[in-house]
Amino acid sequence: MNTETPRVFIAATRQNDGKTTTSLGLLAAMQKFHPRIGYIKPVGQRFVEIDEQKIDEDTVLMDRVYRLNCPLVDMSPIAVEPDFTRKYLQSSNYDALVKKIENAFDRVAWEKDFVLCEGSGHAGVGSVFDLSNARVAKILEAKVILVTQGGIGRPIDEVSLNHALFEKEGVEIIGVILNKVTLEKLDTVTDFVRRGLKRKGLELLGVVPHQAMLTRPTMELIQEELGAEMLNRPLRIQNLVDHVVVGAMGAPNAMKFFKRGVLLIVSGDREDIVLAAASTFVGQAQGLAGIVLTGQLRPSPSILKAIREMPFPVLLASEDSYVVASAVHDLIVKTRPDETQKISLIRDLIAQHVDVNRILKAL
Repeated sequence: MNTETPRVFIAATRQNDGKTTTSLGLLAAMQKFHPRIGYIKPVGQRFVEIDEQKIDEDTVLMDRVYRLNCPLVDMSPIAVEPDFTRKYLQSSNYDALVKKIENAFDRVAWEKDFVLCEGSGHAGVGSVFDLSNARVAKILEAKVILVTQGGIGRPIDEVSLNHALFEKEGVEIIGVILNKVTLEKLDTVTDFVRRGLKRKGLELLGVVPHQAMLTRPTMELIQEELGAEMLNRPLRIQNLVDHVVVGAMGAPNAMKFFKRGVLLIVSGDREDIVLAAASTFVGQAQGLAGIVLTGQLRPSPSILKAIREMPFPVLLASEDSYVVASAVHDLIVKTRPDETQKISLIRDLIAQHVDVNRILKAL
């Protein structure tokens, strides 16, 4: 396997700490020093099918944003399908999987100045099939950057736990990036986390302030996750959802919640609330983020006519309001290739708040 091309492995202390966000921003920052950059996510758990190949969602994102000129199948060599673990435990094929990762890395690194490797969760994820993030980093002979969430005590505790597993595999952690830190606490958290990490022999490479935009789902994502029908053709399918309101009240009381960025979830037979929303927002440039009608209760033709005039998405979901609200609350918000505003913000955040020169020096 190629051991000459510089590389770094981005891991996290838990799911949704900001590993992909960090990778997305670091790719842009690194391109200023290494114009030809490769990317690989050796083990992926959330994937889409492209040309009959299972490709990790994060790989698709990186490729579409940066046009990396690497084969997609090599940037995402192992897709953990629902029965992957059972098959592995029945008949281990560890050596074949390792070889697949090594060969994929060689092709990704071909004629590249640098390769960014992205893990999948904390250091131990994948241990059940002998390919934990710590083991994969060892296979790739890559040094590691750990991403964790804001705070003081918990991130240091979790970094210590992950550090132990990387250390066991003989993998060096070059530093930690603290993500999603409340802006008002940025200086205090930076000071004390730096002190705490120093006691563990680790460097703080950056502290990234929390940005609400990056955690807000779009109406398009909500439609996909719910498998909901679109009842109109709005121009603003990418509306961001700031707040969720369940319309379990009369129309006059519901109207005080009709504000920009609100997702209204209401039973499909509550035509009074739907009409109230229509009369408030038809023709306006701003308004609700969208409406989800629940219970597969399709409104009458006259109400559907009003819905088609609404400037924001109106969806029809089969589940009841409680299930829909719970699903929206539990959504894992991932940045998508067409979310240019989010991507631009991520690039700026990493450029401003992460010490890229220190990373380069450590590598």
